[in-house]
Amino acid sequence: MSERKGYDETAGVEPDALEALAGKPGHVCPWWVAYLFDNPLRGRVHPPQELLAPYVREGMRVLDVGCGLGHFTLGMARMVGDAGRVTAVDVQARMLQLMLRRARRAGLAARIEAVQCAPRELGVPGPFDFALASNMLHESPDPERLLGLIRAALRPGGRLLAMEPSGHVDAARFEAELDMARRAGFALEGRPDIRRERSAVLLRPAEDAEGKQA
Repeated sequence: MSERKGYDETAGVEPDALEALAGKPGHVCPWWVAYLFDNPLRGRVHPPQELLAPYVREGMRVLDVGCGLGHFTLGMARMVGDAGRVTAVDVQARMLQLMLRRARRAGLAARIEAVQCAPRELGVPGPFDFALASNMLHESPDPERLLGLIRAALRPGGRLLAMEPSGHVDAARFEAELDMARRAGFALEGRPDIRRERSAVLLRPAEDAEGKQA
């Protein structure tokens, strides 16, 4: 398949239709579909440095699970600065290649580590100060295991921001994911109001020093 170039492919396409193209729960979004919703418009709807300001600071080590084309990866790389590090994980090599190309163009590649993982693995040991799982938990074949792996990779007191597209993941499904997170050892800290998303901030308790194995 040839590489998709440009960002005019969303013209005339309704947002709900874009979300439907991402596939069904348990199905991984193909890399070329990501161009339909990871484009300059997303920067206005979901500005990374605004949405993530409460959680990401200079010098942090952060994790982007299911990074896709790098919308939030690049935003976090700007936020952590030269002293920080962003580890971007995805199951698709092509996603990582395109993300890194964007990072190089933005002058941010030195702050980013790209890791291809297996569908039921995370592939990175941590510890991380913060993790982001944006619009990807419903694509995992085993989201509860994945949540356990993310929790184990966070330092005690670290946070996970979980986001799911509200037009694609219904309220009941999202609550089921939060139940999985609780069983994995997370505590629900808050529910930020993010446009077109169901969102939750999940805390690995500070007194939890050992980490729960998935």
